[in-house]
Amino acid sequence: MSAPAPSPLAVVDAEPLPRQEEVLTEAALAFVAELHRRFTPRRDELLARRAERRAEIARTSTLDFLPETAAIRADDSWKVAPAPAALNDRRVEITGPTDRKMTINALNSGAKVWLADFEDASAPTWENVVLGQVNLIDAYTRAIDFTDARTGKSYALKPAEELATVVMRPRGWHLEERHLTFEGRAVPGALVDFGLYFFHNAQRLIDLGKGPYFYLPKTESHLEARLWNDIFVFAQDYVGIPQGTVRATVLIETITAAYEMEEILYELRDHAAGLNAGRWDYLFSIVKNFRDGGAEFVLPDRNAVTMTAPFMRAYTELLVRTCHKRGAHAIGGMAAFIPSRKDAEVNKVAFEKVKADKDREAGDGFDGSWVAHPDLVPIAMASFDAVLGDKPNQKDRLREDVSVAPGDLIAIDSLDAKPTYDGLRNAVQVGIRYIEAWLRGLGAVAIFNLMEDAATAEISRSQIWQWINAGVVFENGETATPELARKVAAEELAAIRAEIGEEAFAAGKWQQAHDLLLHVSLDADYADFLTLPAYEQLVG
Repeated sequence: MSAPAPSPLAVVDAEPLPRQEEVLTEAALAFVAELHRRFTPRRDELLARRAERRAEIARTSTLDFLPETAAIRADDSWKVAPAPAALNDRRVEITGPTDRKMTINALNSGAKVWLADFEDASAPTWENVVLGQVNLIDAYTRAIDFTDARTGKSYALKPAEELATVVMRPRGWHLEERHLTFEGRAVPGALVDFGLYFFHNAQRLIDLGKGPYFYLPKTESHLEARLWNDIFVFAQDYVGIPQGTVRATVLIETITAAYEMEEILYELRDHAAGLNAGRWDYLFSIVKNFRDGGAEFVLPDRNAVTMTAPFMRAYTELLVRTCHKRGAHAIGGMAAFIPSRKDAEVNKVAFEKVKADKDREAGDGFDGSWVAHPDLVPIAMASFDAVLGDKPNQKDRLREDVSVAPGDLIAIDSLDAKPTYDGLRNAVQVGIRYIEAWLRGLGAVAIFNLMEDAATAEISRSQIWQWINAGVVFENGETATPELARKVAAEELAAIRAEIGEEAFAAGKWQQAHDLLLHVSLDADYADFLTLPAYEQLVG
């Protein structure tokens, strides 16, 4: 990319990595510095606004559609920009981090889209941040291959026409990148991930017949979408590509964003590609925002909250209606199952559940959906093929039958399920196991045949926190207390030690993970994000 390099540059403060000079060029660091200078002050204001809004929710225990943006919702004339050809058919999307093996496997998976993840499926070590960028550059230049040192198996890319289209997900607005500073201050991780990727690949992707496409995580308001839109406008001018080349899909994974879906699409309308319905982060956001709202907001075990729960149906159906009204893609949730190589019966039952889930999404009007493993691509593909046929999407299905009132989205007490003692134990088990892997630099972790990412740990620790603070009484008569959580955590840590052996236990970060889980689950001052204190303990 040929752009004038303003001075000064963002400063790298890290041990050198192999090939980092290909990513951390002077021109790229100048671009990141300019993004930081122009946009970080607004990002800071929006983070402060999040805190103000959360305080208002604590005071009122309610949310509503915004009166000040009613005219945007009422105006039927506006639509988002038409989808580019490479993003018009999104019926199956695979997600995963950008390590070398995953990059090849995801691109080769048969999915239409790969969500190349620098966010929840990637622990933000400097190595993951930089080498993930190297891997994507290598993929676009077809200079990528991989041989597994353990198995000797080699991996290489299929022909270009068979590869998934990449939609890259940068980190959320709340995270800093301590290894990259400007004028003495850490640059937001979102600007580092976006900036390096966009600078190096925007023109390259255009030349390949695609473009710089993004998933935007953890968005909480249309004003945050406006900030991203302004970044896109600036970035496209900076490198000299046409306005509207960027396309962004916003994850509606916070409860506040669910009330601003139309406004989010409106702010990004020249760059919008669609909205996605998450699950664990969405539930985490409900707990976080309504954690002091009383018994009516207490969620049961996470596995008891399926997408057919009334308040989850309201959310997903409103998302489909909103997207199709505005000409955008509606993308469904994750099938997180990881097939077992040893247990065919486990696979059979799980595959049936995945099929039912994807059949439901396709039947509800979604244009595509997520899977975590290549073996699930054909199952999800069959569900959407059955509904779409030769059509690339079903945006013509407007779902005008859907009507969602503000209270429907937060009708948590419409569920019959209650928190259970086994639910507490599972939250502790999964929380410890995930955090331990994250602290070792792994963000996508197979736990109990499910692919888990940071959202899993967030909902796990949030439920422990909520149940204790609500004084939940479990079906066995025990009350959720800090003492009970500590007892269960000690038992689970001992069970892990017995399961993996002393040597592996000592080599891992198990005690550290146990302590961190208890800290964020029991501290009276609820941490906005687990990854904030965890990042302070992340080495590398």
